[in-house]
Amino acid sequence: MIGIICAMQIEADGIIALTKNTETKTYAGMKFTTGTLNGKEIVTVICGAGKVNAAMCTYALIEKYDPDVIINSGVAGALSPIVRIGDIVVATKSVEHDMNTCALGDRQGEVSFPDGKVMFFECDKAVSALLAAVCKEIPDTKTAQGIVASGDIFVSERNSRLRLNDRFGAIACEMEGAAVGHVCYCCKVPYGIIRAISDDLSENEGMDFVKFCRLASKKTVQAIIGFVERY
Repeated sequence: MIGIICAMQIEADGIIALTKNTETKTYAGMKFTTGTLNGKEIVTVICGAGKVNAAMCTYALIEKYDPDVIINSGVAGALSPIVRIGDIVVATKSVEHDMNTCALGDRQGEVSFPDGKVMFFECDKAVSALLAAVCKEIPDTKTAQGIVASGDIFVSERNSRLRLNDRFGAIACEMEGAAVGHVCYCCKVPYGIIRAISDDLSENEGMDFVKFCRLASKKTVQAIIGFVERY
């Protein structure tokens, strides 16, 4: 089974509309919809904003459905001039940029576990490669691969974005992906992240965010359909 964790309702609606034999159940206040897409079993859910919501959602999905892989999709802000509005970023790994125990001698972003510390949660290489391949087939869309930084803050100020890029080498930031990666790391479940860039390092004048989300959802839904078909 393929688990799909969406950030936007419009994304989930687009996937569910194409899913056959659907059944919806609620766990921990979140609706999980199962069914078949391109002959493959999938489960689709919206996690809500932030790392705790994403972590709860990921763990519930793993416990209830035992997926072979989890894909997290949504939108993100650019941390580098190499990506602009409408581009897609496929993560190679993720980092919790707001994790900070530096006062204890750790590096910012390091997460402590009983057996050691982890800075980056590696995405499954085969999953990321397939996501990148299907994204590159989307018309008029540039696809970049790189690090995605996640934190419980909407990073909007240009200099703050550039600092995240400098500190972690990340090219996009959002609020959920690394939490999904954190839980998948602990539970040993392969995962991947795709993000459509909603705002870049410019002033983004004239950009209608609601209109962009519709455009972004079409791209991410297309990418997920292609991934499921070939996985």
